[in-house]
Amino acid sequence: MIDKVPVDKSRVRLIGAVEESPGPVIYWTSRDQRAHDNWALLFALEKARILKVPLAVVFCLVPEFLGATLRQYAFMVKGLQEASSALNKINIPLILLRGKPEMEIVRFLKDNKAGMLVTDFSPLKIKRAWRDSIAKKIRIPLYEVDAHNIIPAWVVSNKQEYAAYTIRPKIKRLLGQYLTEFPKLSRPPVSWNSPMPSINWEAVLDGLKIDRSVSELTQISAGEKAARKRLRDFLNTGLPKYDQFRNDPAQRAQSGLSPYLHFGQISAQRVAWEVMKSDREQAFSESFLEELIVRRELAENYCLYNSDYDRVDGFPAWAQETLRVHSRDKREYIYSRNELETGRTHDQLWNAAQKEMVYLGKMHGYMRMYWAKKILEWSPNPSEALEAAVYLNDKYELDGRDPNGYAGIAWSIGGVHDRAWSRRKVFGKIRYMNYDGCRRKFDITAYIDSINREVGDNII
Repeated sequence: MIDKVPVDKSRVRLIGAVEESPGPVIYWTSRDQRAHDNWALLFALEKARILKVPLAVVFCLVPEFLGATLRQYAFMVKGLQEASSALNKINIPLILLRGKPEMEIVRFLKDNKAGMLVTDFSPLKIKRAWRDSIAKKIRIPLYEVDAHNIIPAWVVSNKQEYAAYTIRPKIKRLLGQYLTEFPKLSRPPVSWNSPMPSINWEAVLDGLKIDRSVSELTQISAGEKAARKRLRDFLNTGLPKYDQFRNDPAQRAQSGLSPYLHFGQISAQRVAWEVMKSDREQAFSESFLEELIVRRELAENYCLYNSDYDRVDGFPAWAQETLRVHSRDKREYIYSRNELETGRTHDQLWNAAQKEMVYLGKMHGYMRMYWAKKILEWSPNPSEALEAAVYLNDKYELDGRDPNGYAGIAWSIGGVHDRAWSRRKVFGKIRYMNYDGCRRKFDITAYIDSINREVGDNII
């Protein structure tokens, strides 16, 4: 029972008013779109039990969000539909609102005489702005719960970390406290005073101001069940070869969990818990857990403490200076954004990676680094390179608009979480990657052929 396993209060912070009123508890889910293994929902349920009041979950569907297309919206909505069904079975309604959260959430709280608002944590500027605007407009407590990270972002560090080696010991010191099994979700003590809402899920996407030219993906299913299946498959067949082949794009050794982690359809804590349980000797899992925990929480840290995470101003001073000095270096090739988007460059390896992203909604992690660094090399200046990389990543990747994406692009183009290297043209002291280096690392032909087999004769 949840009241016997309380949520660690260091996962929670109070935003706004402190006086609780007797109305229902409302959990505004935004980033962690799941019924199970969700500390924000568990905290809301814990509060509802203590206060003996009803609990409802709301999701506010905005008409557009940071360039997300039909591809991302459709995946998200299918996941929400599954979450709604799971919640309804234990008498917790999921209520779908439409419009601007800073208006619609406030209106819903007022209409339902809510006594408390709970929401999940995101380091992105837009979501923090929504949260702060709502906090100023309401007179009930707003609790923010980090249900996305294993260690809450504000606990692991109170400042922007320089690199993985500075945050790693902090994470390792705290991991034992936070990496635990989850309590099971149970019924709230008091039923919601209205019938379970009926949502026409087939019509949810109608009327949204989104780009519908980027098609839905049929090869990857959305939702908690699909995420759990993907995890089981990875544990059985992928984890044993992950360390050896994780940086080989031709081997397809990565977990495939990033879309589910991005939309909160599975918890990173659940993934880590199951990985460690299946590999008690850590013979296979150390490199995977480094990516899942250390690198992922480093990206969260970057976006939380650097409001310029999507701009050149967010790069470290040494990187800004070296890029400025070399901004007028002659580029051997310069490609327009359209040429990049349609994969019309001289580099067939890069074109294959772009094709993978456009048609499959993903790109191998190693190729993402190469892909972004070539955009720097082929753009008139670093600012345009950064804008193009963010635009393309967020338009096509299922896991776009994510701290991992912003930090990864900033690492590739702006030296974030990296060090200065030997100076060279265009890059200055930014780490360099090239075609020959990739050829020495993996079978480029095998990778290109694998993409062509998957996407067929489609032309971007």
